[in-house]
Amino acid sequence: VWPGMVLVFTILFLGGIGTVQAQDFQRGDLMLGTDLGSGLVNSASNGLFGLNIGLNEGAGFNVGISPKVGYFLNENFMLGAAINLGFSESPESGGESVNTFVYGLQGLTRFYINPADVEAEELAGRSRFFLENNAGVAGINVKDGQSTFGFAFGFGPGMGYFITDNVALEATVKYNGLLGDDTIDYQNSIGINLGVQIFLDGANSVEGVIEGQE
Repeated sequence: VWPGMVLVFTILFLGGIGTVQAQDFQRGDLMLGTDLGSGLVNSASNGLFGLNIGLNEGAGFNVGISPKVGYFLNENFMLGAAINLGFSESPESGGESVNTFVYGLQGLTRFYINPADVEAEELAGRSRFFLENNAGVAGINVKDGQSTFGFAFGFGPGMGYFITDNVALEATVKYNGLLGDDTIDYQNSIGINLGVQIFLDGANSVEGVIEGQE
């Protein structure tokens, strides 16, 4: 939990830098941040928002983070990558619990919807809606149990609310799937994650590097 919280607070601290506007992405802009939640299927625990800590003795818990980085190819389309990390401990049964570690590395795309395209300018304000897709490799390691490694993917809508010109609080609802090896059946779930992202005006810095080399 603590690495994720440190990253979130660091992102909020850095929120004052950059000049990206909530409705004005452009080629070269950068996104950096994290979701709370592994972003992967995990049948051992169904914690919402990637964080579920039982208060009773032996109740178990579930934590996860998914750092993301992205590069805007134009005002609507972003290409990036995500790392998935999660750990869960199931509720005790017979005095024993099951520990599960999930991990993954995936390519990431986002398509931001222009409010004008869907005649929803009045809903824009400081909010932006997007469709997010990811695909890559992931694994589930169960201590003293059945583990798997294979192809993982996810897709679904999301919304970001900009608390400053370049810092957004986000929520996504995604269908997640994991096609592992022959030892485990296909797994799928609907995941709800919260996140914090910062958006940096990378166009000027990229142009500066190019001009400096000419």
